[in-house]
Amino acid sequence: MTRRKVIIGASIGLGALGLVALAGIADRFSILRADEDDDDDDTGQEAVVRGLRFAKVSLQQGLNASEREGRPISGKFEVDRGNFQLSVYTTKDGRFSEVLVDYSTGEISKVTRITAGDPLATAQAQSAAMARAKSSLKDVVEKSLAEAADFRAVGVNPNLKDGRSVATVLLVKGEDFRLVNQSLE
Repeated sequence: MTRRKVIIGASIGLGALGLVALAGIADRFSILRADEDDDDDDTGQEAVVRGLRFAKVSLQQGLNASEREGRPISGKFEVDRGNFQLSVYTTKDGRFSEVLVDYSTGEISKVTRITAGDPLATAQAQSAAMARAKSSLKDVVEKSLAEAADFRAVGVNPNLKDGRSVATVLLVKGEDFRLVNQSLE
């Protein structure tokens, strides 16, 4: 699964410092991605913003739905091969899966085992960060939204910073994007 990462917010009001911060975590967070073979003239960023208008399911609902397949270790709305989707990585019994949640109904539409390559390395790093977590991803997303009126959560990614478990939450409101770090401990 080869994908070109599309960094959101490059020209949308993040400012220089915000852009540097976003670029710095783009490889780990990679919320918005478009496939390299995508022939669409539409960029991943535009497609995700447009897709969010039609998404009836929140990120938190997607995280909840994915629990049937294991503990959620990250989640994001993204564009993959031209398709808008809600993707949640989960872990269960030492195995990792990508769970696609239907953004209209909240039902699980597909589960794929993660067994190799960059997706496996990403899932392992996220799982290590979640191993120290005392809060769920859903809880930190809700806390972030409580502090940012009228925003919508687009993605959440856990990581270790200075030995502490932290979740980075990406929020959007219109064309305004905001990154919020929340402790998971």
